[in-house]
Amino acid sequence: MGNRIAVIGSNSFSGASFVAYLLEQGVDVLGISRSSEPHPVFLPYRQVIKNGHGSFDFYQLDINYNLYEIMEILGRFEPEYVINFAAQSMVAESWIKPEEWFQTNVVAMVKFHDQLRKFLFIKKYVHISTPEVYGSCQGIVKESRVYNPSTPYAVSRAASDMSLYSFYKNYGFPVVFTRAANVYGPGQQLYRIIPRAVLFFLTGRKLQLHGGGHSVRSFIHIRDVAQGTLLAALNGTDGDIFHFSTSKNISIRELVEMIVLQTGVDFESCVEVVEDRPGKDAAYLLDSTKAKETLGWKDEITLEQGIEECIAWVKDNLNILRNQKSDYIHKP
Repeated sequence: MGNRIAVIGSNSFSGASFVAYLLEQGVDVLGISRSSEPHPVFLPYRQVIKNGHGSFDFYQLDINYNLYEIMEILGRFEPEYVINFAAQSMVAESWIKPEEWFQTNVVAMVKFHDQLRKFLFIKKYVHISTPEVYGSCQGIVKESRVYNPSTPYAVSRAASDMSLYSFYKNYGFPVVFTRAANVYGPGQQLYRIIPRAVLFFLTGRKLQLHGGGHSVRSFIHIRDVAQGTLLAALNGTDGDIFHFSTSKNISIRELVEMIVLQTGVDFESCVEVVEDRPGKDAAYLLDSTKAKETLGWKDEITLEQGIEECIAWVKDNLNILRNQKSDYIHKP
């Protein structure tokens, strides 16, 4: 393929999986994340590198504190495409110290974008956004849906998106936005519902099901998202928004029941219903028609296949994963 691509937030699950996908295509990749690289079990690109694919350089830098160094490195590397997965995520925790979500997701991002727009060698900047900006919605959500964020996390992401769109309108900054349904796959952090449920069921721990698991979601495999993200970078039109989702919608309870079935445990003895989290959206079901018609993208991995992969990943790495943190740890 031959392109140079910079991935911001390369240690995140989506970022690390996207790096692996790029390396498999023979792309030269520059990765930047605020934290040091986690255990290789959470870095799918490590196996790709071991197999001799692509070129990858990693820098541990925080966009809040190391903006000058980040811009200097990007300036030397001169990527044709920059893909940004970096953000303070986690919806429920954003209520505890909302100012930290706004500092990273809004203030730091606006500063970063204001510097990035001056790099004329960039063909496309892909900003990984979130469906949370739409809030709770009825029906299928198109890209034109008005923002209605209902949590500090969602408000901060919506503010960043709106600021960035103003840069596109005023400066012609070549940005494309993507929003994916709930992403999952092997290598995901253990506080996410699918790997957490698998790990708990295989190690005899009880899983807490918030609000009885009635929220409806669409889960999409990270490889399908990675493919769409690259297509958006290469073929998206400046200012475009693309959704990546499957047509299968499922409640969290039904999802857990699927994992229960595939792991062979008893639901009642392995699951505990607890109170729901504040401000959690009941549903956001994305319409991916635009990505399919404009980019030629389609989702290919079924949820059943994906869960099988996740179970196999946990089983293959059980001795390592049972000793890893399974709860979210906030980093300001």
